[in-house]
Amino acid sequence: MLIAVALLALGAIALCLIVAATRPDHFQVTRNAVIKAPAPKIFALINDLRSFNNWSPFEKKDPSAKGSYSGTPSGVGAAYAWQGRKVGAGRMEITASEAPHKLTMRLDFTKPFKAQHTAEFTLLPHGDALTVVSWTLRGPSPYLTKVMGVVIDMDALIGKDFEAGLANLKALTEGR
Repeated sequence: MLIAVALLALGAIALCLIVAATRPDHFQVTRNAVIKAPAPKIFALINDLRSFNNWSPFEKKDPSAKGSYSGTPSGVGAAYAWQGRKVGAGRMEITASEAPHKLTMRLDFTKPFKAQHTAEFTLLPHGDALTVVSWTLRGPSPYLTKVMGVVIDMDALIGKDFEAGLANLKALTEGR
C-alpha cells in the first residue's frame, strides 16, 4: 500500500513537471478600468512615483516596508526602491513616458526571487471626461515560475492587486 501511494505521488509530481514544461516562456497580466476623469489628470498620478505609491496596492500590503526615491521627480528616470517582509525587495524605474497616453516601467525584483518585468500603463481617452486605463505586467517565465503556475493562478493572484490599484486610482481621480 505504501509503495502504491509513493508511486502515485511520484506520478503526480512527474505530471506537474511535464505540464510545467509545456507552459509559455513569457507571461502577461492585464487589467482595465473605466475612470470618469481626463487622461492628463490620471497620467499625472502614474507618472510621479510618489503619487503612484498613494494609490498602488503594494504600499498598503506592507506598511513597514522601507522605500527610497531617486532620479527625476517624475517621468523617465524617476525610480523607487523598496524592501519589506511581505513585498520583498526591488526597484522600479520609469523608462518611457508619453503623456498622457502611455507609461512604461522596468521592475527589478531581488527578493524573494530575482526577476525583471515590464509594467505598462495605457490611457485611452473617450471624450474629455472618460478614460480607459490598462495596467499590464509582462516578463519571462523561468521553469520554476512555470511549475508554480501549475498550482497557483498567477493571473488571478497579480490581477487582484491590479484591480485594487485601479479601483484606488479611480476613487482618487473621481474625487471619492
